[in-house]
Amino acid sequence: SYVTIPGWGQDKINAAFAIDGGGPQLLVQTVEGATGLRMDHYAEIGFGGFAGIVDSIGGVNICVPYPIDDPLAGINLQPGCQDLTGAQALGFVRTRATPMADLDRMNNQRAFMSALLKKATSVGTLINPFRLWPMATKTAASLQVDEGDHLWNLAGLAWAMRGDPITTTVPVGGFEVVDVGDVLLWDSERASAFFEALAEDRPVPAELLTTN
Repeated sequence: SYVTIPGWGQDKINAAFAIDGGGPQLLVQTVEGATGLRMDHYAEIGFGGFAGIVDSIGGVNICVPYPIDDPLAGINLQPGCQDLTGAQALGFVRTRATPMADLDRMNNQRAFMSALLKKATSVGTLINPFRLWPMATKTAASLQVDEGDHLWNLAGLAWAMRGDPITTTVPVGGFEVVDVGDVLLWDSERASAFFEALAEDRPVPAELLTTN
């Protein structure tokens, strides 16, 4: 996403984190400025850590939409619904060796998160101490939070994400090549309505959701 980074001008949103001295603080400021939303908490989740979580619950079932052969990501997957190990799931969310590259990766990450949440919050996981305890310890090791956050904030996050959460993206307006490379542009009108609904704690209108 091509956004304004406070003190640095316009750049890709991930640059806010990568800029020397930026990190989580500048990323939060950038997101707040771009969306108009106040960030109360910060949680940084590494996909590498999720590989351990996947293995701790016995793998996750993911429906792979097309063949993916990516030696760099360490996967060679055929289309269809299948149980993936932690290493395979990590490759699935990291690969760009697909027809639409980053856009496919975004959809794959959302599909992975949905599958992981479904398995992690299932009765079979929650009543099985041999799965619940490893999952809890792996999850804790995968998260970094800000100094003011506590265990109950993470518990609240987990409770909010139970069931069947909606995964979506900011409405996309198009793409452009600028001085920092290929960037994604938001649909300004639809994005404003999208963030307004979130700010007012209202359900985001269905026409503004981007589904898999």
